[in-house]
Amino acid sequence: MTHDAGSQPAPPATAAPLASRTTALKPLDIGPHTVWPPVVLAPMAGITNAPFRTLCREFAQGGTETQGDARASKGLFVSEMITTRALVERDAKTMRLVHFDGTEKPRSIQLYGVDPVTVGRAARMIADEDLADHIDLNFGCPVPKVTRKGGGSALPYKRNLLRSILREAVAGAGGLPVTMKMRKGIDDDHLTYLDAGRIAVEEGITAIALHGRTAAQHYGGTADWEAIARLKEAVPEIPVLGNGDIWSAEDAVRMVRATGCDGVVVGRGCLGRPWLFHDLVTAFEGAAEGRTAAPAAPTLKEVAQVMLRHAELLGRWLESEERGVIDFRKHVAWYTKGFSVGSDMRKKLAIASSLNELDALLGALDLDQPWPAGADGPRGRTSGRDRVVLPDGWLDDPNDCAAVSADAELDTSGG
Repeated sequence: MTHDAGSQPAPPATAAPLASRTTALKPLDIGPHTVWPPVVLAPMAGITNAPFRTLCREFAQGGTETQGDARASKGLFVSEMITTRALVERDAKTMRLVHFDGTEKPRSIQLYGVDPVTVGRAARMIADEDLADHIDLNFGCPVPKVTRKGGGSALPYKRNLLRSILREAVAGAGGLPVTMKMRKGIDDDHLTYLDAGRIAVEEGITAIALHGRTAAQHYGGTADWEAIARLKEAVPEIPVLGNGDIWSAEDAVRMVRATGCDGVVVGRGCLGRPWLFHDLVTAFEGAAEGRTAAPAAPTLKEVAQVMLRHAELLGRWLESEERGVIDFRKHVAWYTKGFSVGSDMRKKLAIASSLNELDALLGALDLDQPWPAGADGPRGRTSGRDRVVLPDGWLDDPNDCAAVSADAELDTSGG
């Protein structure tokens, strides 16, 4: 017996094939905030911290930012996932993660929570203490430590619980716009995205982002862009953003035009490629004017300069050069993908512990290498899963929330 949530609305009868849709490119409105190009940096645990957001904004805006720079941000750059319980308890790590400098406008926080009361308290705290200008709710995370507690991409299956969380978040946020990010469902037999979309509209959510995969797919397979198109047609009242398999600016423009979505959310495509946000700006602006824009093709020397800047920013943020370089190590393979670096040098780069050491190692490479053909395409997690780890009895009744309790809240933020 399958559980396809019989209340799932049927796709609109007028839905057109992806290839025949055409959509005008226009700015994205998130409450009072107008975002152009309509591009959002996806929250990624351990990745989209303040230093990485700074890098992406610098590329989007065409130069290094300085404190107090009043230029409008091109795109929306969301924080790492913040756990509502940790926020209301003022966990030290969490309070660091919710700090934004003066160059980040609008300030966007993504919240994770499974308890409506705690989510509402966290949203109220953000509004009352002016911690952010926009709140995003995480219903898309597929990792077992989240779904086994009924959180992330597992939660929308419980319709009443989802509704309660959205209602409390919107009420707590006051005038701040509240958006949500979700997946198609738990698996192909338990799809939830159309029901969740209607509930979101009814509860005052400002915009919805849909990753075109189920939780069971994790990050494997191909993202279902047709599902993004169906959601847009099902909830025309609010903006719908598409997510999944955007590896280039061309992919982003193609998704908007093919699905009719109002914007895109870029995650793994910018790993080791913060300059993708420059490509996105030029691609959307060019497409809106009927011209094409060539993507960036940096030499290894230019990539090395970005790597050093990234590590330096991390060191300032962590108040320790060594800790910054150590934290940067996970980015090395993404930045150097496709270049002729050698396994021994990759290992050395991955254990560097100072900026001088990192600089010297990079300087020993053939920095004149042009952008390689093999540098594009998937990066980060690409594996799928056969099943989703869920609380016992989770799928028995989509309206029963008894399986969720306050202790299901994670006590740490950032993933």
